Amino acid sequence: MRLPYVEWLRPGLGLKRWVLLAVAGAAVLACALLVGIGLLASDELVRGLGLGWLNGHRAAALLLVADAVMVGTVGLILGVRGTVRFERSTPDSVSEILSAGRLARGPRVVAIGGGNGLAVLLKGLKHHTSNLTAVVTVADDGGSSGRLRQDMGVLPPGDIRNCLVALADDESLMGRLFQYRFSNGGLQGHSFGNLFVAALAEVTGDFERAIRESTSVLKVRGRVLPSTLENVVLHAQLQGGEQVSGESTITAAENLPLRVWLTPTSPAAQPEALAAIEDADLVVLGPGSVYTSIIPNLLIPDVGKALKRTRACVAYVCNVMTQPGETDDYTCGDHVDALYRHGAAGLVDVVLVNKTPVAADLATRYEQAGACPVAVDDDRLGQLGLRVVHAPLATGSNVFRHDPALLSRALVKLVR
Repeated sequence: MRLPYVEWLRPGLGLKRWVLLAVAGAAVLACALLVGIGLLASDELVRGLGLGWLNGHRAAALLLVADAVMVGTVGLILGVRGTVRFERSTPDSVSEILSAGRLARGPRVVAIGGGNGLAVLLKGLKHHTSNLTAVVTVADDGGSSGRLRQDMGVLPPGDIRNCLVALADDESLMGRLFQYRFSNGGLQGHSFGNLFVAALAEVTGDFERAIRESTSVLKVRGRVLPSTLENVVLHAQLQGGEQVSGESTITAAENLPLRVWLTPTSPAAQPEALAAIEDADLVVLGPGSVYTSIIPNLLIPDVGKALKRTRACVAYVCNVMTQPGETDDYTCGDHVDALYRHGAAGLVDVVLVNKTPVAADLATRYEQAGACPVAVDDDRLGQLGLRVVHAPLATGSNVFRHDPALLSRALVKLVR
């Protein structure tokens, strides 16, 4: 029998019971054999073992010894067999159980946002905690999500799908299937995951239930919740005074947004999302498009109230690059100012910024596309009463973006 690893003796694995049974059985068997040998040998040996009091009851004692031998033997056999079966059949499960236990003791983290930025964040955080809740905007009206929203009347599933896959097992075939996008025919442009969630919502009549069922299918660590279940539309006033409607229209406009708002103006928040925010150890805003991914969640009145009530550390993860058409030439302070103008004033404790420089050739390509690294204006952020944490957060030779592992480690340090 192989010796089990020391870590296998931790609580919750079901191994110690077999080890203890084997040890107890061996102890009982050894004692019984010792006493039995003494009883069958001589009076002198019995007295030498301190068992002289048994001489007058030798027959009865032998029966008890026989019972003890049988009990000890059975216990030893069962214990050894259980231990061997555990080692042979569940070595992979052991690491999974240990990992699950460690993650279950992780901090309670709520990530608020949408788009690809939120998915990147979740990919890293799921390795530190399973007490993870993603609160996702449902203002998207472009691409596959927009078409399903228009044709079927469901909430846009795209950002939610990305978060579900980000929190799923990386090796999951279902995860890859959810991200599969049809390239031709009537389904061209649609992802399988969007169709799956939309179909479940139609069948069950409940968008929340569709998300829960998808969570089970993908074996998701944590929860994914829409910030609201109402059919909201995002509007913006642009530089120059023009007003436009629709998230996709805002990002495609020539002028930058100055102010955004929702209709209906006071949508009801998802109750579980509010409870998660209030109970959190850490609340993360971003990374992601500040006007179209982060702020739409803050425009829900009860979300802002929950952020005021929570005792959690609230951290804003600033983007590493500006976004053409939305945050051209924005500094980190400009990003924070946009949040403040939309109800986040006094709610943010920490701003996390990247200090890894972008390679010169990559920076040139970004400049040609109308983007540049976000400058960090520490003095301005300090005047706003914010703590600024500089850390290496981004990597990339073709695309410069937040690295899930680096970003999640920096955020978890804020809690610890």
